[in-house]
Parts: sequence; C-alpha cells; structure tokens
Amino acid sequence: MTLIETILLHEITGTACLTLLGCGVVANVLLKGTNGNGSDGIVIFFGWGLAVFCGVYIAYSTGAHLNPAVTLALLVGPATEYAPGIPITLATTLAYFVAELAGAFLGAVLCFLAYKRHYDGTDDAGAILATFSTIPAIRSPLWNLVTEIIGTFVLIFVILLFGHTPSGLGPLAVALLVVSIGASLGGPTGYAINPARDLGPRIAHALLPIGNKAGSDWSYAWVPIVGPVIGSTLAALVVGFY
Repeated sequence: MTLIETILLHEITGTACLTLLGCGVVANVLLKGTNGNGSDGIVIFFGWGLAVFCGVYIAYSTGAHLNPAVTLALLVGPATEYAPGIPITLATTLAYFVAELAGAFLGAVLCFLAYKRHYDGTDDAGAILATFSTIPAIRSPLWNLVTEIIGTFVLIFVILLFGHTPSGLGPLAVALLVVSIGASLGGPTGYAINPARDLGPRIAHALLPIGNKAGSDWSYAWVPIVGPVIGSTLAALVVGFY
C-alpha cells in the first residue's frame, strides 16, 4: 500500500467513525421515537467526545487528523511530518483534506441509514438538519464566526501542546478536550471546530432522500469552514512561541 493510500484508508475510516457516532448521538437525541429522544445536551457533548476517541484510535498510524484544521495547523507550523514517516508535501496534504471530507460524508450517510425510520417519522426540518450540520442558536454570522475561531483555537492549541507533555497523552485526552469545548463553548454555534465535520454531512443532507427535510442552509455553511481555518492558523502561530 502506498503512502497516499494509507492516508486515505485510515483518515477516511477514522473520520467516518467520528461522524457516524457524532451525528448519531445528535440523531438519537433529536429525532422522534428514538430511545434517547429528549436527552440532555450533555449526552451530545460526551457522545461527540467519545466519537473522537474512537476515530483517533482508528487513524492513529496517520496521526489521526480527522479534521482539516489539524492538518492546516501542522502545515502552517514548524512540523516537517504529518505523522511519523509521513512528510508534509502537496500530495500528502491533499490526501488528508480529501480523506477528511470523504470520511465525514460517509459517516453522515451511515448515520442516516441507521436512523432511516426515525428520519421518516420526524417532521421538524430544523431538527433533521441539526443531526447533520451545525446550526447557530442565535444567527449572527460575525459573532458565530468569532465563536468558531475561539473554539477551534482552543482545540488546536491544546492538541499541539499535548505533544510536549511527558506522557504524550493520547486519544482520551483529545476526547475530553472535545467534551470540554462542547460544554463550555458549544452553546452559540454547536461547535463545528472542524470544516469537514460540518461540510461533509451538510453535503450528505443535500443529497440524501430525506422526506421531511428543507434546505441545507448553505448561506451559513461558510462560518464553520472559515472559523476553524482562522482558529487553527492562529493556534499554530501562537504555539510557535512555546
């Protein structure tokens, strides 16, 4: 297997697992008739955190980026490798970006299949969209952007500093970090903090035959892309002073 094929395999499967379980916990809480319908928001925070935990283990050999913001931070920073034995080149960079988006799309499709009958029974188009992509609690694109920048900055800044700790930490630490960001900063926007996590499922929502869906809210879709790009870039630059 070539290096590019390895990146594609591990990052697609890791990101697909992340999105399947992450979107799945939202579907379990929001869709009608599920065993978890109406659960508290803390279930979603921990569900997403544990989704990251699983995804990181699956893609550990390729650095478990699972997020273009992570890839971008390493590209901008002083690193010379994306993971041990994987140099930073145009080809590897594109492979990570493609794999992350494809994996996020695939995970959302699998979530739809798992909850197909519950999607059929849910008539709230907003709830349906929320199982795929982020929706701001108060729609204010500039301030929503600020929230995504701050949330992504915290995510990437702490992840990059994990590598400087004696233990090296690992998947559990990243999972708990995501839980913390969700509980503390997830209220305004639903904390995408990952362009692929929002864009891949949003594309799936647009393409899948969901009976009661409305539009995919493309007018907002730039916020969970631009915010993480800015946040991750700033984090990489600040870490350079440590």
